[in-house]
Amino acid sequence: MARRRRRAERAPRTRRTRRISRRAAALAAVCAAVVALFAVLVPVQTSLYGTPLPLSFILGAALCASPLLALSHPRRALAVFAGAALILPLIVSQSLAIGAPWPWSVPALLAFVLLVGTVTLLHGARLGAFALGVGAVASLTAPVLRPDIVSTAATAASATANLVVTESVASAMFLFAALLAGRLRVGAELTREREHAALEESRRALVEERTRIARELHDVIAHSLSMVQVQASTARYRLTEIGPEAAAEFNSIAATARESLTEMRRMLGVLRTEDQTAELAPQQGIAELPALVDTVRRAGVTVGLEITGDSAAAPATVQIAAFRITQEALSNAVRHAAGAPVTVRIQTDATAVGIRVRNAAPSVSSPAPTGHGHGLRGMRERAELLGGTLTAGETSEGGWEVTAALPLTEPAATATQETS
Repeated sequence: MARRRRRAERAPRTRRTRRISRRAAALAAVCAAVVALFAVLVPVQTSLYGTPLPLSFILGAALCASPLLALSHPRRALAVFAGAALILPLIVSQSLAIGAPWPWSVPALLAFVLLVGTVTLLHGARLGAFALGVGAVASLTAPVLRPDIVSTAATAASATANLVVTESVASAMFLFAALLAGRLRVGAELTREREHAALEESRRALVEERTRIARELHDVIAHSLSMVQVQASTARYRLTEIGPEAAAEFNSIAATARESLTEMRRMLGVLRTEDQTAELAPQQGIAELPALVDTVRRAGVTVGLEITGDSAAAPATVQIAAFRITQEALSNAVRHAAGAPVTVRIQTDATAVGIRVRNAAPSVSSPAPTGHGHGLRGMRERAELLGGTLTAGETSEGGWEVTAALPLTEPAATATQETS
């Protein structure tokens, strides 16, 4: 049983058949139409119009194959069609042609319509109008060269009706193909614009993320390395009791810190792009929240702010995360609850920084955040990276509330891994 099971697992999976593309499907449809028209036109021309069978084969093939040739060589196709459409009505028997549609038989008419539609759709309305004119010239030339067929009033009226029907159907096909070509062209342009916009959006998001990482590396890691380098360099002057070996060790630490700073600056240069200048201002923390709230107030939103506890002692990473979470929560409140008052509360104790951003129910109905956007996910990731938690949801009054807790100490899991 085990061997059979292993053989079954090793058995190759059947590959899924590929779907036929639109271009291949259109080509297959044109080929099928050409073959069908040729199969009908040859016996019709031979039996109903008295055209010799070899000439029916040759001229019928030229007439019916023109739409297929027009896919890649439209001008050659028009020349071939014009010659066949001009000669085919001239080599008919007078006695037979009087009792049948002339100068266009039904298969020839359909081949002409298919040619006009193919040329207009693939090569533009100008060339399609030229194809329509070629058919009209061939139609008017045939009665001039064969006046014996339209010698009576009945035959002249029949030929005139045949010409009117042919040009009307071909003109309708021309208009339909021109409109369809315009619609396809607009759709292709819209698709290209969407792809370009999506590419630019991804590039912009990448640049913003790289710049954010560069700023946080500059403000947190580079600052800490600078302090290590300064303390190590000045240790022998501040601590007079250290010996030469300890002083040399401190000098080595300072040199390593300087090298690390150099590598850090090189990495920051890679992360920052040419079109985005380096931002040397420090990242905002809890102390900058009043300025952020004032900015939101100037936009016409009522915002209440309460900061309690000693937030200055919080680590830089916690300060940055608290600011960013509050900023994103305020942005969501302004965007999804226009006109609703917002309250912001930051409480710092001995263990964590607590954040609560709450807005009342909006006065005007607006879509509430669903909890699956990039903003809420980014806030949650910031909190979880610091070992904290973040929750967001509707309040009982119909508003929205974001609460977060950011611990001031290192997460227990990370600390355990480092000690081990």
